[in-house]
Amino acid sequence: MSISPDEFRKTLAKFASGVTVVTSSDAEGGIFGITVSAFCSVSLEPPLILVSIEKETGTHHALSEGDAFNVHILSEDQQDVSNRFASRSENKFDGFDFSLDDRGIPKMGDSLAMMKCRKFSEADGGDHTIFVGEVLETEIRDGFPLLYWQSAYRKIEK
Repeated sequence: MSISPDEFRKTLAKFASGVTVVTSSDAEGGIFGITVSAFCSVSLEPPLILVSIEKETGTHHALSEGDAFNVHILSEDQQDVSNRFASRSENKFDGFDFSLDDRGIPKMGDSLAMMKCRKFSEADGGDHTIFVGEVLETEIRDGFPLLYWQSAYRKIEK
């Protein structure tokens, strides 16, 4: 017995998640970014996280061929950033404030937290690939996270 994609999507909408943007670059120096809610910690020793990336995206291509990426945990006031990087636009970085780290990977200066990662492994996940990254460095800021629940952005009640 199998469930429909719509039923699966409705079920997953019951799970609240944080919102991240994963950035990377390809061998030609092209820069890529994508909004990802499929993110979690894997291990403390070594420090590992995972992200699940749709195979049909440019970011997937960059992560597959490369060995480095950054994960940015978005703050509650970055809904516009999430929407920008969730789009299918090929010019997501045009007019956007970012810098390149020492590996040429885009880095957002105002996210709630940032993790600089080296690709540890990858595994097939249906129409996505699961990328596991070893966290090499972090940056943390004060604030509250952007949340996603019931197909809408949410904030923590203070």
